[in-house]
Amino acid sequence: MRFANVMRRYWAALRALLVMTVVLGVGYPVFVWLVAQIPGLHGRAEGSLITDAAGRPVASALIGQSFTDTAGRPLPQYFQSRPSLAGLGYDSLASGASNLGPESIVDMPDQPSLLTQICGRSVAVAKAEGLAAGAGTRPFCTDRGRGAVLAVFGPRDRSGTVARPARVVSVNEPCGTGSEPFMTSYHGVRVECARPGEDYSAGQIVPIRGTAAEHPRVPADAVTASGSGLDPDISPDYAELQVDRVAEARRISADQVRAVIRAHQSGRLLGFLGESRVNVVAVNLELDHRHPVARCCSDG
Repeated sequence: MRFANVMRRYWAALRALLVMTVVLGVGYPVFVWLVAQIPGLHGRAEGSLITDAAGRPVASALIGQSFTDTAGRPLPQYFQSRPSLAGLGYDSLASGASNLGPESIVDMPDQPSLLTQICGRSVAVAKAEGLAAGAGTRPFCTDRGRGAVLAVFGPRDRSGTVARPARVVSVNEPCGTGSEPFMTSYHGVRVECARPGEDYSAGQIVPIRGTAAEHPRVPADAVTASGSGLDPDISPDYAELQVDRVAEARRISADQVRAVIRAHQSGRLLGFLGESRVNVVAVNLELDHRHPVARCCSDG
């Protein structure tokens, strides 16, 4: 009798296993596949692929790409994506961020701070887009693209603030760079450049805002990487900043470039979520199709 009860339980368990295998192992996948064939959903289910003029898949609308030469220099005929820290850039197998936050303002020996990375990128973007000198400077950045941060030493008051500075060091500007610190003095004390290997953590860390505009010409998405490192979109402001360079490189008018941008610009999701965005990969592919770069020429 006891053996019969055990067998009934095993048989019930086996039937449950068979039913769940059919439902979840066969029925559910087939149902999802059928839903994915619905017009309007099929492309997304296949990876939101973008095809070239010959109909060959060349990219995904969901994953950005780098548009640089073999040396990593931006190609002038292409819109540039936002920075990526996923592997060597937009590597889906190494998707991720730097994990540096707003408090990362002092450079480490093996890694620049988030502030210095942003400052350096802003100067580089301004130079690439032909902006006037100083147009790439941001608040709390030096003109040379480093974080404008001081370590102030001296006796402190009850709040922990150095009341009478005795020594001041520009911690993100090492000696030997061939230039003076971004400030000559702070509260009457001469500012020194940082010395490699010296620890300045005992000083009070003081970021200096500087005289940069509240809203820099170079937008935030041009100097910050996305959390995934795979973001294919940029803001309309960053796209507009690049129009003249792309138009000149392709020998077309700025209005022709803007027409391509408008064709691949999306508004806020549901009208209120997120921000307007431009898909860089789609824009560059259409520019290559409609306005290819003229290839030279003769042997002289």
